[in-house]
Parts: sequence; C-alpha cells; structure tokens
Amino acid sequence: MKKLVLMVALALMPALGLWAQPRFAQYAGRVDSAPFILIDKQTFKLWLIDAAGEPLIEYGIACAVNYGPKLKRGDHRTPEGTFKITQLLNSRGLSHDFGDGKGPVKEAYGPWFLRLGVPGFIDIGIHGTPFPESIGSRATEGCIRMRNEDISDLKARVQVGTPVIILPDPEQAG
Repeated sequence: MKKLVLMVALALMPALGLWAQPRFAQYAGRVDSAPFILIDKQTFKLWLIDAAGEPLIEYGIACAVNYGPKLKRGDHRTPEGTFKITQLLNSRGLSHDFGDGKGPVKEAYGPWFLRLGVPGFIDIGIHGTPFPESIGSRATEGCIRMRNEDISDLKARVQVGTPVIILPDPEQAG
C-alpha cells in the first residue's frame, strides 16, 4: 500500500508543479543570455524570461494584421525568429501616418521604441501606442505594440543586446 501511495504521489508531482521543468526553459537554448523576451503572436503576450526559464513579468501586446513571417516591407506581418534589441529609442514626439486617411499621429510609438535587429528591416521594434484599445489584437504594420506604461516598464528591465524570440503563427492561420 505504501508503495502504491508513493507511486501515485510521484506521478502527480509534475501536474502539481513540483519537479516540473520551468515554464519557458525550452526557449532558453535559443538565446545566448538572459533575461530574454518571448513573444507569442497567437496569445498576444510578451514575457520577460529569466535564466532559469521562468517568467519575470507578462504584458499584453498587439501584433501585425496579417499572419506569417515578415517577408517584405508593407506586408503587415510581424517577423518570426530570434533577434536582439539594437537600440532603446526615446520616441516621444515621433509621429507616423498609418495610411488610414487620418494623417500623421503624434506620439505614434509611445515613449519608447525598442528597435530589433531584423535582417533586411530597420524599422521593426517593440513600442508603445496611442491606441491602448488595440492591445490583444492584430492591428500593427509589423511591430509589437504595448501599452505605454508597459513599454516604459519593459525598457527599464532590458538593454541593447537583450535577445527577443518571436514565435511563429500557428500553421492553420492565415
């Protein structure tokens, strides 16, 4: 009887979170340092992950309107893969015309634009927004959009060189 109880207890430990692999440890092998950022376009989440594979903090995001990896300028897709932050740009005062007929929008990128080293593209990043209602949706031209208070918090936790993993869209999407 004792042996049976022990076997059942050992079998239940991973389900109870005991002896379980850290939540995001599977992604740690893709980067050369921690903390790192993990972005899931499907769930509209961005996590800052520590060296053990545990989330330090989670934020909501918006990503590109179209599914799939970024292939060319203007395709309204978010890149997929592993990148690094190449610049922490104070973007207060920058405007952008979203092509919706409303003209340039002041503070279009919120307070910070964390530029990503995406080969072939110089204007992809993680940034704030004047449209917080867009968080949790597909609304961007390719960047990762966050609430202004969240991008300010994230910026304080990262640096140039911080790795960023953007997970691919699900196969059936698109």
